[in-house]
Amino acid sequence: MTRSHVVVAVDAMGGDRAPDAVLPGVAAALAADPGLAVALVGPEHVVRPFSESHARTKPVAASEVIAMDEHPAQAVRQKRDSSIVVGCRLLRDGGAHAFFSAGTTGACMAAATLIVGRSAGVSRPAIAAVIPAPARPVVLLDVGANADCKPEHLLQFGHMGAAYARTMLGVAEPTVGLLNIGEEPSKGSALAQTAHGLLAERLPGFAGNVEGRDVPKGTVDVVVTDGFTGNVALKLMEGLSSVLFAEIKGAMTSNPLRAAAAAVLKGSLVVIKRRLDPDAYGGAPLLGVDRPVFIGHGSSGPDAVAAGIAAAARAVRSGLVEAIRDGIAASGLA
Repeated sequence: MTRSHVVVAVDAMGGDRAPDAVLPGVAAALAADPGLAVALVGPEHVVRPFSESHARTKPVAASEVIAMDEHPAQAVRQKRDSSIVVGCRLLRDGGAHAFFSAGTTGACMAAATLIVGRSAGVSRPAIAAVIPAPARPVVLLDVGANADCKPEHLLQFGHMGAAYARTMLGVAEPTVGLLNIGEEPSKGSALAQTAHGLLAERLPGFAGNVEGRDVPKGTVDVVVTDGFTGNVALKLMEGLSSVLFAEIKGAMTSNPLRAAAAAVLKGSLVVIKRRLDPDAYGGAPLLGVDRPVFIGHGSSGPDAVAAGIAAAARAVRSGLVEAIRDGIAASGLA
């Protein structure tokens, strides 16, 4: 099978609306990419009928589902026939080139780390998020995999984020910033200050500290931080975006005159909303594992599922995992 032909294992039971939102997303992804094949993982009565009616789809039976409220590591160990575990095992054993799930983030991360394994030299895999920005998107990591980090972990995140920006977003020479409470090297916690010195010495393209306001502005291509801070920053931006659009919609439909004006502006507002929609970039990649793994929002609809599958296929074709391995090796971190 050539690099242009890619098999993505898809968790049919991942997400709040699975499988109802997942199956149309798979169908859309297949229609958009003739070189794509899908290994659809889930209960036999779900995956087989869909596979029989859709070309380039293989059913892979999994009798269990990991719920959102289960302990991730325990569920992965106990539910060995769950759709997440079976999908990651398929990926490890060569039955697929990448894996996508909109299921529980913790279980996806645990299964990928325990079953697929880390890339050579990677100490801590990190979850990245692509943040829409005016000029071009920004890669923010870690956004939840590692609440407590050491400076060398942030250095690895910088290399992995830069590899993602190069291979997936087409940025030839990514700039990398360290999320902090001020631009000066002396600002922030002991972790931030030590990490600043390490990144300045050993990370090509390091642009120094950036503040929270710089992330949505796109001041740099990649922003690195610990998983606790990154998750708070991500959820704050998502919540603020949702509130702002709701307030704008309410203000523009509060009376007939404003509603008439809104009708004129509707097309432009829809374009802006789509451009700022993080789901368009295909969920969050788990960087640092030995095969491409993408995790969608639990609330993912068909469009987000299709984008996630497309991103996983693109990661295979662009050599994302290989680029991360090369970056880690060249940095002397391996």
